[in-house]
Amino acid sequence: MPDHWTELTEFALTLAKASAEAILPHFRQNTLVDEKTHETWDPVTEGDRAGERVIRDLIEKHYPTHGIIGEEYGTKIGTSGLTWVLDPVDGTRAFVIGLPTWGTLIGLYEDGIPKVGVMHQPFVGDLFYGNPHGAWLNHRGATQAIHVRKTKSLGDAMVGTTSPYLYKGPDQVAFQNLRDKTKHVRFGGDCYFFALVAGGHMDMALDPGLQIYDIAGLIPIVTGAGGYVGSWTANDTNKGGNVLVASSQRLFEEAVAAMA
Repeated sequence: MPDHWTELTEFALTLAKASAEAILPHFRQNTLVDEKTHETWDPVTEGDRAGERVIRDLIEKHYPTHGIIGEEYGTKIGTSGLTWVLDPVDGTRAFVIGLPTWGTLIGLYEDGIPKVGVMHQPFVGDLFYGNPHGAWLNHRGATQAIHVRKTKSLGDAMVGTTSPYLYKGPDQVAFQNLRDKTKHVRFGGDCYFFALVAGGHMDMALDPGLQIYDIAGLIPIVTGAGGYVGSWTANDTNKGGNVLVASSQRLFEEAVAAMA
């Protein structure tokens, strides 16, 4: 008999598919790009906004007591202990240049703990999702369970991160130490790298200075697939910060030791 998390996971998948219909008409259309006020270039498009509006409207309709934290439209405090965390287009920099490495991230927290997560790349047709029962990939209608791959040694690890230029100060040194001790590092994958660790294709993914909506949807996918989520600076990864995911706790600990 379906349980609470199965029902909420199905709803999360509905949110992802609905948001795709709002976002995709803006992809590869040279849509207008606005800029947020940050130290680095931080673009936002109508695709971001339209995707979040659709998701928020559906949550308000079906689960009005749930809280919402969204990148584009802020926070609504709920009364149920359940909070949705939304990033309609994670990887907007990729989005605006037509690169399909962006994804829609939807997370559901219970009392501050991530329980359900979705990463949707509708242009490619990849829908990753996870909950306390496991993790799955629906690729263009075909669904299969996913698992992290057998742990390799740090020296054989395949690693992904968005950009080396995001690492500053001590984090820059830590990242270079890790890069020197691993087999290969790829750049530019945004949230996709985290999903690919869960899917058994990569060994580690990491990014510094994440916001809660950058990681909320990914944690249940990685943990549901048997992976490990932590930080090389011991911050609370459920809230963002410096996040490193690995195919096992042992590999995570090797990586953190290498970054010291």
